[in-house]
Amino acid sequence: MTAAAGRIDVHQHIVPSFYRDRLIGSGIAEAGGRALPGWSPEAALELMDLLGTDTAIVSVSTPSTAFLTEPKEAADLARRLNDFSASLVAEHPGRFGYFATLPMPDITASAAEARRALDELGADGVTLLANNQGVYLGADGQDALWQTLNDRGAVVFVHPADLPAPAVENIPPFAADFLLDTTRAAYLLVRNGVVRRHPRIRFVLSHAGGFVPYASHRMATAIAADTGRSPLDVLDDFRGFYYDTALSSSPAALPTLLAFARPGHVLFGSDWPFAPAIAGQYFANGLDSGVDPGVLRAVNRTNAEALFPRLAGTAGAPIAARPAPMRLRQSAQRAVARLLFKLFQPGTG
Repeated sequence: MTAAAGRIDVHQHIVPSFYRDRLIGSGIAEAGGRALPGWSPEAALELMDLLGTDTAIVSVSTPSTAFLTEPKEAADLARRLNDFSASLVAEHPGRFGYFATLPMPDITASAAEARRALDELGADGVTLLANNQGVYLGADGQDALWQTLNDRGAVVFVHPADLPAPAVENIPPFAADFLLDTTRAAYLLVRNGVVRRHPRIRFVLSHAGGFVPYASHRMATAIAADTGRSPLDVLDDFRGFYYDTALSSSPAALPTLLAFARPGHVLFGSDWPFAPAIAGQYFANGLDSGVDPGVLRAVNRTNAEALFPRLAGTAGAPIAARPAPMRLRQSAQRAVARLLFKLFQPGTG
């Protein structure tokens, strides 16, 4: 892995100080079982340099605005987050894009904010949690939002949230529940025909789609039996999702994802800062060492360029040089990460 990789990271988060303060003020000190991480544009850019990332499409992670029960408060917070994200993009040309936050589960307010963010602020897409206050994507009553997004050919980044059920002791939600949450949303989006009725929406599923690639045929037979549809058509709908590699480009998961997803539908993701730098490096090394150069270029960059045409042709744009001590530290970090990746593979001990 080198700094010349030119990656486009579609799964990177922001935690602005005003948002962090709002969460903590509401008694929320963690997300998915992980403590709220520190964040700053400078720290993000340093991580991007470490992973060889040119551009990050940033988003707000769970709980988004769903922790607020007053609809107007949620809508106001979403607007503030999107204004902040738009400013971040403007202040760092070429380094950032963003997925807009929507105040789900309020469909009317979410459709209105999607229009504002996409039409006026230049957002690259929108973020939707797999479930919002227990209401899953794909449930009844969401057509107004889907139509708004379909009319604009929007990219929808689907991120997991805590399951609408108590966590199991000693199993942090991010480790297993998040994967099920994404899978549930994908199942309903396919089962209830959302992806068929709104074909211009491009859905990106976080973390390699949760269990979708692994369980796709099992789910397809269940949906076919339930709806009378052809299982091949159902599988085609599942393959039509885009998938990111965040925490998922391991020797076990990556081959399944690449075998299942449609060509051009796998994108690089890091999940920083909720996933620490060493985790991002570990899984980036899994990608770098696990696929042939053509696939690597596609996952790192060209698949995202097709999804976000404004980023096409920007690879290799000048990036401010880092101080020599930082460059040396990052070089050492990369060497250690490569060694750890080799050591922690099955059958190598």
